[in-house]
Amino acid sequence: MSLRIGVLGGGQLGRMMALAGYPLNLSFSFYDRAENCPSAVLGQRFGDNDYSAESLQAFIDSADVFTYEFENIPTAWVEAIAAQKPVFPGVKSLAVSQNRLNEKQLFNELKIPSARYHEIRAEADLSAAVAELGLPLVVKTVTDGYDGKGQFLLREAEQISLCWQQLGGSVPLIAEEFVQFRRELSIIAVRAQDGQTQFYPLAENHHHRGILSHSIVPAPHLDENTQLTAERYISSILQSLNHVGVLTLELFETRHGLVANETAPRVHNSGHWSIEGAHCSQFENHVRAVAGLPLGCTRAEKPCAMLNIIGEHPDSAGILSVTDAHLHLYGKTERADRKLGHITVLADSYPELSGRMLKLADMLPNPMSLHLSR
Repeated sequence: MSLRIGVLGGGQLGRMMALAGYPLNLSFSFYDRAENCPSAVLGQRFGDNDYSAESLQAFIDSADVFTYEFENIPTAWVEAIAAQKPVFPGVKSLAVSQNRLNEKQLFNELKIPSARYHEIRAEADLSAAVAELGLPLVVKTVTDGYDGKGQFLLREAEQISLCWQQLGGSVPLIAEEFVQFRRELSIIAVRAQDGQTQFYPLAENHHHRGILSHSIVPAPHLDENTQLTAERYISSILQSLNHVGVLTLELFETRHGLVANETAPRVHNSGHWSIEGAHCSQFENHVRAVAGLPLGCTRAEKPCAMLNIIGEHPDSAGILSVTDAHLHLYGKTERADRKLGHITVLADSYPELSGRMLKLADMLPNPMSLHLSR
């Protein structure tokens, strides 16, 4: 009998989990109120417009073990599932990653370097944060922010009132000192139910208007100590949370070393390259962990990049004409700033990879600035 995995959420991450799991004789159901969600073609969908208790129970009855594909979900859902059946990652991982204050407290407890911060509950707290941390400050909602949403870069004290007008309805907020960084990195790790842990190579990430534009893996010009430091940080988080499945840690590389930014208790956009670029993708390794199976090898054999397709679909034939380019479309309709798919491209060297990335960028409807760090 096939093990049934229930996924909270029916977006492209759940879709790619199912695509990775079906060859392992795993089957999937999804909890999402959108009838045309990207995962709907790969398993039974549950969830009505109100996400009623009845629809949640029907979803719980549909599977043997559960996971989630995004963290902006009520912890009560995970608690309700955990009272009846296994759910991985557990509610502790969700509660930390979906709340930036909890996340900062965990970083401090584990002695992982991160930006200094100030909790904001009133407009006056913003003035206190400026006095304590200086300017500029990055002010964020504590929950629900993603792809640059729910953030305000406070450059001058005169912007305090405007910042409060824009974000004050989502208190508490968090004000973080601005980190002067060389580049943004992320590390993805996966932990099995028996504690076995595997790490993917660090990715170098580039953003456009707050949305991930592209990732390069392994991050070029990277010394071994930086990779090992990132592995040590994420390993301590995995163990502290007793996390099972994939976890992502976003980092800043600074002249003083790595500084932690945020975690995600799930498969991550900066790990999409792993479908073609690693021996075992982040999606397959996540469902292996959830299903209690041994983990696969995370090694990358050659330079690889992932490019997001945002807003408009490209010409598929043109994309596929580029050597070692792989196209993934999510079955979504076009909309500004919406992630519609991604392209993975591999090469034998970083210069060759850069050339292929530039070819692909020219074919995208909204060309983005692509470059390798030098």
